[in-house]
Amino acid sequence: MEKIPVGVLGATGMVGQRYIALLENHPWFEVSYVAASPRSAGKSYEEAVANRWLIGADIPSGVAKLIVEDANDAPRALGKCAFVFSALEMSKDEIKALEARYAAEGIPVVSNASANRWTSDVPMLVPEINWAHLDVIAFQKRHYGWDKGFIVVKPNCSLQTYMMPIHALIRAGYPIKRMIVTTLQATSGAGYPGVPSFDMIDNIVPFIGGEEEKTERECLKILGSIKDGEIVNAAGPAVSSTCTRVPVVDGHTACVNLDFDLPQEKKPSLEEIARVWESYRSVPQELRLPSAPVHPIVLRSEENRPQPRRDRETEGGMACVIGRLRSCNVFDVKFVSLSHNTKRGAALGGILNAELLKAKGFFDAL
Repeated sequence: MEKIPVGVLGATGMVGQRYIALLENHPWFEVSYVAASPRSAGKSYEEAVANRWLIGADIPSGVAKLIVEDANDAPRALGKCAFVFSALEMSKDEIKALEARYAAEGIPVVSNASANRWTSDVPMLVPEINWAHLDVIAFQKRHYGWDKGFIVVKPNCSLQTYMMPIHALIRAGYPIKRMIVTTLQATSGAGYPGVPSFDMIDNIVPFIGGEEEKTERECLKILGSIKDGEIVNAAGPAVSSTCTRVPVVDGHTACVNLDFDLPQEKKPSLEEIARVWESYRSVPQELRLPSAPVHPIVLRSEENRPQPRRDRETEGGMACVIGRLRSCNVFDVKFVSLSHNTKRGAALGGILNAELLKAKGFFDAL
């Protein structure tokens, strides 16, 4: 099969580098275009990331000699790639405007940035959960007058840690009224150079700007539905969150308490919850997308799991790993869950979004 040429915007940053590394030898996609800030433009990719390549030992040979273009010049990408992954590091207003320029040029944008997460006709995808939100793209294109271009985004990385188990329970007929989430987020989530070492060694930072608001709101859009050409948030669950930064390199952990919106006699047992999670499969698994985990939820029975160092690479870093499922004295149940924030939560999650778009025919006309 002839591979689809793709571009990476923000290619020299940490998430952009992760895209470059993960797309090496991808069965469907091949990086043919890299773009970054004006200060990197005109250099070869290996020159642009010299002394700051963070992902493995070597820069993929197929990308090393590509000339970095100015990401602000969207027309430069025409004819060089079919769509772009956006890992831009700019202000939200700048990112929103620039992603729209690429879409207006007929270049679809698969974004990791937060700028368009609350644009009402932009899907915020977790492919296992809200694949049906792709239907809003037709309204989005009509709204902006775009022909082939469109924008799709992924949610905040910490949501990947618990959204699939939540969706699995709701889909199985166990709606959730309230939940409390406490996250223990890895330092890589702050990018590079990230949090100063003095703040992280022998320490926990009990505040991450904007994270709690994202945790409490984004899940409602993901669980929402399309109405009159827009994605309308779900009414619940109500979420209370506390987000902390801990001295772990990769792997976000979440402690979650759930209160079901059901009479006591209809609430699921621990055994039923385990069955729902272990049997959970969705569209990416049915379509056998290259980056999709065979088992999107992995339940551990050991009392001391999951742990980031031991469990973050489960299913290639794409699974939600759950442990310590037990009854809660205040709500109904509680558990600990883990996901790989720079794979499922960042670049590889974006690649899975692109694979879903391809499988559903959204790139056929490019």
